[in-house]
Amino acid sequence: MKWIMRFAVVFLGLMMMGGPPEKPPPNRPSGEPTAPPEGEGWVDLLDAEHAPEWQSTTREKTFELDGGVLHIPGSASGSYIGYMEEEFGDFALHIEFRLGEGANSGLMFRAVAKDPVYKGMEIQVLGDHGRPPSTHSCGALYDVAAPMFNLSRPAGKWNSCDMTCQGQDLEVVMNGWKILDVDLSKMTMRIGKFPTPLAALPQEGHVLLQDHHDEVWYRNIRVKKL
Repeated sequence: MKWIMRFAVVFLGLMMMGGPPEKPPPNRPSGEPTAPPEGEGWVDLLDAEHAPEWQSTTREKTFELDGGVLHIPGSASGSYIGYMEEEFGDFALHIEFRLGEGANSGLMFRAVAKDPVYKGMEIQVLGDHGRPPSTHSCGALYDVAAPMFNLSRPAGKWNSCDMTCQGQDLEVVMNGWKILDVDLSKMTMRIGKFPTPLAALPQEGHVLLQDHHDEVWYRNIRVKKL
């Protein structure tokens, strides 16, 4: 009888704390950031020439640039920080990011600056190391396609994302692993949050970074037109 009472007390305690502790995640692959690309055609969007073209989409400036790093402290109102000098259609992009546990951001692309949420696409940037992949996990085509694996590294470590957009084909490599290979031309119906089928979205637009109230750092943002 005593062991039953002890079990009941422990069980009730766990329920009050939100349930039993999560089990350690099963064995999953891990990766390392890839080196920034160099050579003909690659442009550093954070160098002295291009860094001034980053702008907040709100009147309030919600980011800082220092030493080749774009720092988003996280504002109460939230916003997007976009490279406003030009738009990109077919391109390859390398970007590195670092954020804390649970911190949320996003890489918007082919986006309309005034409405990147519904008139653009997003690769999710999230501090969710060790969690199962989903349409909202790090590396996902947000609300549409889950990555093959969640390759997000532990909080505080740098991650790399290499994305290629060509026509209606989208490929994403995170920390050295290909995690997405999507044919957008097949998406002629509404999927997820989008009121417009992804196949019908503009094939050219801005690159923006999401200020989702959390602190995040970006560096080595390199782009090459294809």
